Amino acid sequence: MDDAYWPTDDMNQLFAFSEVPWPDWATYTVYQSLITVNQTAEFNQGSIQYLPGLAQNWTVSPDGTTYTFNLHQVNFSNGDPFNAYQVWMEMYGFYYLSGNSSGWLESYPLFNMNAANFGPSTITLINQSNLINPSQQSLSVMMNSSWPIYVTGPMQIVFHLKSPFAYFPGTLVVYEGLMFDTQYVLDHGGFGTPTSVNINFNQNPIPGTGPYDVAQVSENNFVKFTQDPNYWGNGLSQQQLAQQPVFDPGHVKNVIVYAKPDDLARYTDLSTGVAQISTIFSADWNLVQSNPDKYSYLVAPSWAAIFGAIALNTNDYPTNITLVRQAVVHAINYTDIWAKAFHGEVSPMVGPEYPAWSQFYDLGNYSAYNYNLTLAQQDLNQSGVTNMPVFSFRTLNGCDYCNTIAQVVQTDLAQIGITVSIVIQQPSQFFAPFGSYTNNVANAVEIGQMTLIGGAADWAPATLTPADYWLSFVNNGSSWGDQAGYARPDVQACINAFTSTESVPQIQSLCKTAQQQIYDDAPYAWLGIMKLWFAGGSLVWNKNVVKGFLVDPVWSGQTGAAIFNTVTFVS
Repeated sequence: MDDAYWPTDDMNQLFAFSEVPWPDWATYTVYQSLITVNQTAEFNQGSIQYLPGLAQNWTVSPDGTTYTFNLHQVNFSNGDPFNAYQVWMEMYGFYYLSGNSSGWLESYPLFNMNAANFGPSTITLINQSNLINPSQQSLSVMMNSSWPIYVTGPMQIVFHLKSPFAYFPGTLVVYEGLMFDTQYVLDHGGFGTPTSVNINFNQNPIPGTGPYDVAQVSENNFVKFTQDPNYWGNGLSQQQLAQQPVFDPGHVKNVIVYAKPDDLARYTDLSTGVAQISTIFSADWNLVQSNPDKYSYLVAPSWAAIFGAIALNTNDYPTNITLVRQAVVHAINYTDIWAKAFHGEVSPMVGPEYPAWSQFYDLGNYSAYNYNLTLAQQDLNQSGVTNMPVFSFRTLNGCDYCNTIAQVVQTDLAQIGITVSIVIQQPSQFFAPFGSYTNNVANAVEIGQMTLIGGAADWAPATLTPADYWLSFVNNGSSWGDQAGYARPDVQACINAFTSTESVPQIQSLCKTAQQQIYDDAPYAWLGIMKLWFAGGSLVWNKNVVKGFLVDPVWSGQTGAAIFNTVTFVS
């Protein structure tokens, strides 16, 4: 398999609290999740159904605040048992590494952490025995029910939320929900600190419970995976695998995933049989489309979660003026961008929700922003800005379709008298000023007036809940994603409702008001729902060799590669 990217932070799962490593090639292949998803229903019907993963089942208290998970009795690949103590340590380890943030679980403020006195002394105490047969003193800490996450025994763990959240299982599908051997972490230097995460695991991955082990890591080159002969799922029946295909033991002994930034090199590997599955971008997409008898490629449905947007900085002049932002969103020729950057594979969108969550999508029934130069000029004239500065539009080096978008916008805005300077940056330089909402506000001048979300015009969720994009893009507690630096009280009321009530009508009422506020404020120019897996390209495979596979249940939010233990072959 060829990928365009080397994983950010290599293969180190300790960084999951900050939504990396990405792309995480070990997703479900090495690290399995507490909760999985019915991906057939998700992709074919647009419905999201949570299924048991390493948590074989769970119960919810009548008030919706207490989730009790009963775990499968399986082992990690090194023989260490997977148990509730391991899960407990992983959860609090992420809390600790986040700097004891209340939103440590992907910006979700789900837990009252006041009683949780977790830190280096707790880690030292538990490490004096272990997580396999913990001492009574360690157990007294882990079983302390005044803490929001606690164990009741070796195979049961409880999550007590401060308020009901019906979509809580969706927070454990990837990232913090992917399970690794925390005893191994403790035995090999520990978690590190909030300011210095243990990077020993960057190229020496922590063991998981999945069907493959990491056999070799060649930095910025490839990772080799080998089937685990002792994988707990080797004895699963065909009926069981049909219900939970992500547990598949795999159909090849070895898998090598290469990171190759050159698009033509990836296409050459695919065309010559060196790779069976490859990521192909805009530069060579015509070669894929001209060979329909040989190649298939992944197309997401119109209700998918992969979307594109341009963030308009609400804290830097003059995009801190609402009428200026309104002028921008109406001056952009969206259909031109769709044709030139995304091969026409786009559906219109009204953000921030995505259509798969139909109960909460476009609650005001608005039309997507459209190209209207007359309206754009009127907005700009009414803004009161008489000495318009040059806008900066920051994009990523090597992203051809990103630069195409920037060039279209540059031409479009020139028609209403706004000059745009396209600033192409290396990833380290591009991402340096971004972080939490607070960080983005503080770095507003460095960020500039316009940026592509995620750096590459497309974004996918970090969790499978309808709150995800609200929490990411328009939230004053966002840990990552709010590149517009946007938050408003009416919008925050909607966001807070998701994690404080189970009343769908109440959430809908608040979010309908929030939707109007966001639509009028225009912090983002929503480019649309992307049907190709990478906006300007997709996963491509030789259909004479590969029959099919599953992909990331959060729509490339965790990894852009195929879940390779699910790859099946024509013969």
